[in-house]
Amino acid sequence: MVTFNELNEQNHQILELSGVLEHLIGERSMCDNAVTAELFFRYVDGVKAHLDLEDKHLYKGLLTNHDAEVVKTAKLFLSGSAEIKRIFSRYLRKWCAHRRMHIRDHAKFLADTEEMFHIVFSRIQDETEKLYPLIREVDNQKAA
Repeated sequence: MVTFNELNEQNHQILELSGVLEHLIGERSMCDNAVTAELFFRYVDGVKAHLDLEDKHLYKGLLTNHDAEVVKTAKLFLSGSAEIKRIFSRYLRKWCAHRRMHIRDHAKFLADTEEMFHIVFSRIQDETEKLYPLIREVDNQKAA
């Protein structure tokens, strides 16, 4: 079973990377930098790994819960995970074929990347404020 400490640490690393990357990619010349690319793909891999870990460990117990609201919340987070993966896939095809950054229009790249960062930030905020407390509540009810 995955722990909340592990999930929170992943979220922290993802947010740190997005903060650093926001500053780096704002400068066009930094986008072609090997260090920026390494950090960028570490971010992408971190988000994917985090969502996969949640998909594998968090939702099963919620989806089989007797409370319809718990099931509804689990389904929303699960579908949100699938949507983020779809957005990432489309983004990577457009800007990062074969794990190399291909930036033809810096302004569009910035806009798309900032949108992606915002989506992930919102997801992390929702996990922290809604999903993790719900799981703790369900676990406490089972233990009682």
